[in-house]
Amino acid sequence: MAEQFPGPVLDLLDAAGDRTVFEHAGEEVSGARLLGMVRRAVGGLGKHGVGPGDGVAMLLGVGPGAFAAILATHVLGARVVGVRPGLTEAQREHLLRDVAVRVTDRPEGPGTPGNHGTPGNHGAGLVLALDELLSAPDDGVRPRVRARPGDVARLLHTSGSTGVPKACAQTYAAMTAGWAHRPEAWPPAVRALAGRMDRFLVFGTLASQVMMEYGLLALAAGGTLVTADPPVLPDALVRYRATASVITVARLTKLVAAQRASPVDLGSLRALMVSGSPLEPGRLREAAEVLGPVVFHGYGQTETGMISMATPEEPAGSLGVPPVDLEIRDPSGLPVPPGTDGELFVRTPAQGCGYWREPALSAEVFTGGWVRTRDLGRLDASGRLWLTGRVRDVIIVNANVYYAGPVERLLAGHPSVAEAYVVAVPDDSTGEAVHAFVVPAAGRAPDLGELRALVTAELGGACAPTRLTLIDEVPLTAAGKPDKRRLAAGG
Repeated sequence: MAEQFPGPVLDLLDAAGDRTVFEHAGEEVSGARLLGMVRRAVGGLGKHGVGPGDGVAMLLGVGPGAFAAILATHVLGARVVGVRPGLTEAQREHLLRDVAVRVTDRPEGPGTPGNHGTPGNHGAGLVLALDELLSAPDDGVRPRVRARPGDVARLLHTSGSTGVPKACAQTYAAMTAGWAHRPEAWPPAVRALAGRMDRFLVFGTLASQVMMEYGLLALAAGGTLVTADPPVLPDALVRYRATASVITVARLTKLVAAQRASPVDLGSLRALMVSGSPLEPGRLREAAEVLGPVVFHGYGQTETGMISMATPEEPAGSLGVPPVDLEIRDPSGLPVPPGTDGELFVRTPAQGCGYWREPALSAEVFTGGWVRTRDLGRLDASGRLWLTGRVRDVIIVNANVYYAGPVERLLAGHPSVAEAYVVAVPDDSTGEAVHAFVVPAAGRAPDLGELRALVTAELGGACAPTRLTLIDEVPLTAAGKPDKRRLAAGG
């Protein structure tokens, strides 16, 4: 039986030996040295009594010390709570419920804007400086993994785009079954990506689910994690000779525009993993034209981990063949045949076990061993997955429900439109109506009449936008996803 997570990751570092696994702040860190940092952090946390079941918040960046502290917390079997930058103080405090210890690499101060840390005077327990943990003695002995399979290994917080972030609980058994650190479990698309992870550019925080998963993949593939803060693109890709990185749709759009306007040498770049929101086929084709065949489009959720991934060779819009159990179901919960739209239900080895201290919500989403994604899509005859919308992203016109996704895709396909986002607005005669926010294509001026005619012809008059607002770019949440709440509030 395989050792409990993070034992296999300790083995990866041990096997790396003198090979450089981190480049940070001009310094190279070998696998052996990083393993020593993990041992020190285990000792430092252990000195403060951290053990199985304890909650430890990580207010950290992306350096090797942050990686060591997170791994050490898992070695001790504690519950890791990641806190990403960009959250409000109220959101941070919500995330930090039931946390006895906070580990930080940033100065703390009440109300400091953009601070990774949180105010230290709220009676939230012990605050430990990362440097203090890493100054503990190193006994040179491989740490004993104390993690227990059924314990919660980490709380992964949703983006909060629909309200306060929810905390999804993932057990140590689920993390042990995860694919990132186990080459034998890599599906074909991940194996293709792993071959391009020689120099993986990391930024933000390693407490991020996505950044840590791909960081572990890079280590397992024999690559090096190269840190950039801030991650200014394309400069960081060039400066650090990055072969791969994670990117949001918004950042990809800006990178493509920058390359069109003033090209730089991106010859080392071999993979950009797009995550966080759907990538319109037009945007994907443009990225391939400008950057080459480097875009891997991943689809997953906080609750499930990766569900599917499209390689650069996949048809635009496809998310590839899912390597996990997936069913498309109708509103009554019955599976539908290929080619038919429905709601996606998935089972993955590393999926969450529920939401922390929210049993009613857990029962609604985690049902019968499956996770209800609330996403709409279909499987084609070849088994490829195509997303078509969100169950809850709807406009109710004359008491009839219409999904925003099909309207947005149709609008985004118009020659004058680069991006399109649809929200519901109150309407005296129909209850709600469609308000379209559109980023114009270069040199084009979208016309409401044309767009209304396009939608009416394809989807019917009820789906046609009654209002049109042109925007330079879509506002984003702290997680880098389109923020429709702000659009609706400003519209």
